[in-house]
Amino acid sequence: MAIANLHKLSAQISRNPLLSHSFRATVTRSSATVSSPTRSAKVADRIVKLFAIDPDGLKRDVIGLSGQTLLKALTNHGLIEPASHRLEEIDACSAECEVHIAQEWLEKLPPPTYDEQYVLRRNSRARVLNKHSRLGCQVVLTPDLQGMVVAVPEPKPWDIP
Repeated sequence: MAIANLHKLSAQISRNPLLSHSFRATVTRSSATVSSPTRSAKVADRIVKLFAIDPDGLKRDVIGLSGQTLLKALTNHGLIEPASHRLEEIDACSAECEVHIAQEWLEKLPPPTYDEQYVLRRNSRARVLNKHSRLGCQVVLTPDLQGMVVAVPEPKPWDIP
C-alpha cells in the first residue's frame, strides 16, 4: 500500500510544472530505487550500458543503473573527478559536470530545463551553448538509453588547478 502511494505521489509531482526539475529528478530517482511487485529485484535488469569518449578520444564502456544519473556512472568509471560535483543538485554544478551527447540520443532525453541551460551558459565563457551539451547530474539513466554515446570534454582552462 505504501509503495502504491509513493508511486502515485511521484506521478503527481512529476506532472506539476511549478516544481523545479532537480526536485522532480530527485523524486524520480528515489522512486526508481523502491522495489515494487511489478519491478524486477535483479540488478542485472537495471543495467544500462553506455559508451563514453574520454578527453583523449578513447571509447570506453560505462555501466550504470536505471534511475542513476549519468554523472554517477561516469564518476564510478573514473571519467569525471568525484570532487568536482559533491551533490546531485544543479546548484553544485561545475564545468566538469558537462558532457556532450550524440544527436540521436538527445531526442530520447527530456529537454534541458532553464536552470540547466543557465548553468551551461554560465560555465561557458563564450556564452554560446553547444546544442549537444548537457549536465551529467541532470540526465537520469533509463533502459531506453541503452547504448547511448557521450563525450567527456577536456577540462576548461579556468577549471584546471
